[in-house]
Amino acid sequence: MPNSKYVFVTGGVTSSLGKGIISASLAKLLQARGLRTTIQKFDPYINVDPGTLNPYEHGECYVTDDGAETDLDLGHYERFLNVKTSQANNVTTGRIYQSVIEKERRGDFLGKTVQVIPHITNEIKARMELLGKGDEHDLVITEIGGTVGDIESLPYIEAVRQLRWELDRENCVVIHLTLVPFLSAAKELKTKPTQHSVKTLMESGINADVLVCRTEHELSDDLRKKLALFCNVEQEAVIQSIDAETIYDVPILMYEEGLDQVVMKRLGIEDEIQPDLTHWKNFLKRHKNPKSTVTIGLIGKYVELQDSYKSILESFVHSGAANEVEVKVVPIHSSYLEEKDVQEKIANLDGVLVAPGFGERGIEGKINAVKYVREHQIPFFGICLGMQIAVIEYARNVLQLPAANSVEMDADTPHPVISLMDEQRNIIQKGGTMRLGAWTCAIEKDTLLHKVYQNDRIEERHRHRYEFNDAYYEQYQAHGMIASGVNPETKLVEAIELPAHPWFVGVQYHPEYSSTVANPHPLFVGFVNACNRYAQSKK
Repeated sequence: MPNSKYVFVTGGVTSSLGKGIISASLAKLLQARGLRTTIQKFDPYINVDPGTLNPYEHGECYVTDDGAETDLDLGHYERFLNVKTSQANNVTTGRIYQSVIEKERRGDFLGKTVQVIPHITNEIKARMELLGKGDEHDLVITEIGGTVGDIESLPYIEAVRQLRWELDRENCVVIHLTLVPFLSAAKELKTKPTQHSVKTLMESGINADVLVCRTEHELSDDLRKKLALFCNVEQEAVIQSIDAETIYDVPILMYEEGLDQVVMKRLGIEDEIQPDLTHWKNFLKRHKNPKSTVTIGLIGKYVELQDSYKSILESFVHSGAANEVEVKVVPIHSSYLEEKDVQEKIANLDGVLVAPGFGERGIEGKINAVKYVREHQIPFFGICLGMQIAVIEYARNVLQLPAANSVEMDADTPHPVISLMDEQRNIIQKGGTMRLGAWTCAIEKDTLLHKVYQNDRIEERHRHRYEFNDAYYEQYQAHGMIASGVNPETKLVEAIELPAHPWFVGVQYHPEYSSTVANPHPLFVGFVNACNRYAQSKK
């Protein structure tokens, strides 16, 4: 297949219908058929990237190997496909306008008036086709963020309309994800919201080729015929997306509905190879049939919104299946975790993970939690800020430096055991300026980290400004805390652990970003295994 083909996924009626999961599921099915598939997300907000957004606003910020701060849907793409994404896989309106304005400032438009059409739409089209250039991908799936009819989404919809004209008919398919709500008073499913959504899409010049209908109840044949008739699609192209037990069931459900077959038919791709979903089904079997259960406390300050820690939660799913263990995650808000409450909230847990984050809110609660699990031999895992919290707690209670802190929380602390990285000292702008992307870590032999990774060198993704202060390392080492991983060039401490503790590990990087269904992250696998051993020891 010399040229890439394109699938565009739009949404209607309401947000949060799961365009990302549907896109990832379709990509998984096509990949399982031997097609080289990638996914990209176009977000209509004006932020250049989600790096400066509060997690309550947009969920977690997902980081790629090349240091891009991206939408959390890219995490779904990687977890489903086991293929790395990059800067090119996530584009925002802010980045589009920034690029066009920079071109205008350079004089690239030769004095012409710069307008949404054609300049903004041309830039969008160029970005949409970027991953399709060359011979890397057979199919490029593009998810359009937001909802059809939103003012901010209009340039993207117009760009899709133009591409449908410019590309050959067999090279482009539009999937419209919509909602078929159930009215409990009437005890029936209603198609009118979907009809209005499709009408809005048609008013923008686009006819959907495939209709994916989110629903809580089965769609009858009569209802599918009605949707096909009034939405200008074939009946086979009305796909039911019923609420699933887990997001990992969706590829199987979409296969049963024939979504991949319909798309391939529209794109003129021969349906010769059946998708190989053996590994995926084995994962689901292990996930749904655990041999034991562990309860792990997730301590953070954004726990009200589960999307704030999406990659961590999914990493527990992957590692739980690998261990044939059900992982029950108990969210614990660090802002309300006082020393007097710690025993009540943590004593019955089988493990504790202290989550990443920024700012001083909830810090003391996290320190209280780490002190308890360290003293009571409960498995501990700290990520990014979680590692820094472990370092601060150890300084205060073992090194006997009660005023020890991070300069992020206390710029005047007499014992800055966590300090600002040298290259961050003169940075004023917040967006895209942290230490980002994949960096090398050298692992010390005869450490828990080495046992987990079975490797001397690894690469992991980072997102931070502060680091372990090397000036204090000898004191830590003398009192039993070791650096089990360091950057070979900068000597930055990447990981700490307590050899005297059954399982106490803190890492500066973010292992949750690289855990996938096919390759659960070894640190999460090891942590869940340790939690399971601890749980069994209590019986």
